[in-house]
Amino acid sequence: MTITIWIVQCLLGLLFIITGSFKFFQSKEKVIASGGTWASDFKAGTVKLIAGTELVCALLVLVPKLAGRWNGVAHVGATCIAIIMAGAIYTHIRRKEYSHAIINVVFLLMAAFVSYVNKPC
Repeated sequence: MTITIWIVQCLLGLLFIITGSFKFFQSKEKVIASGGTWASDFKAGTVKLIAGTELVCALLVLVPKLAGRWNGVAHVGATCIAIIMAGAIYTHIRRKEYSHAIINVVFLLMAAFVSYVNKPC
């Protein structure tokens, strides 16, 4: 079980560092052009805020696992990622982008698992 936790938690952290960095360091137009059509529903500042939040949460998930302590911090980061993914699912369903919504459901489940295994006692 420990290996599974390591894999899921590190994968979740790395995925959100990559996707958050992409959205944070690219313009809104480039995000839209590369397939992030959801960004057309939001202002550029909101897209950056979402991306920045994803980056911070990814670090909160990843650093405690690598440091071997502060599991409560990983719990908070994973919970925030789950909340972000709930909003993403809503946005994609509203836009009738069901395949994107399914991917976000997988990310939400990963975040919920990481949050659960790192919950403070």
